[in-house]
Amino acid sequence: MAVERVEPPGVADERTMLESWLDYHRATLAVKCEDLDDAQLRERAVPPSTLSLLGLVRHMAEVERAWFRRVLGGEDAPHLYCSRTADGDLDDGDFDEVETADIAEDFATWREECEHSRQVAASLPSLDVTAERRGEVLSFRWVLVHMVEEYARHNGHADLIRESIDGAVGD
Repeated sequence: MAVERVEPPGVADERTMLESWLDYHRATLAVKCEDLDDAQLRERAVPPSTLSLLGLVRHMAEVERAWFRRVLGGEDAPHLYCSRTADGDLDDGDFDEVETADIAEDFATWREECEHSRQVAASLPSLDVTAERRGEVLSFRWVLVHMVEEYARHNGHADLIRESIDGAVGD
């Protein structure tokens, strides 16, 4: 299935611009994973890194869930792939546990989290809506900018991983 990636508009109101860039970066991650087999999606970057394209998809599902369900939506949504360690930190199950992961299920989960995030975003009346995370008050605007940054950073990783797999490059 070909991924439809829509260029963000050159001129738009702030909300449209931010949401368009976020959707563009979501689609970019999908493009980086397009037409690869299971082994290629699980392939690690450079040791000792545990990064893989599948791990990035799983990580971004966690990130979407954290910001849109937990922070903006106020849901008590459990982690999908990560769990708490004995010292209270989160492990990296999203990156580390890809060898036996169900790839179709993980991609479906990521797409579902993206769609849920869009629904939460649509329900917010303004970019000035605030929510609290770890005692810090953050605006919806801040969350959108952060999400664009998060995807952009990880899409850079995805680009390098994809190039190492089959030589494919591009934005």
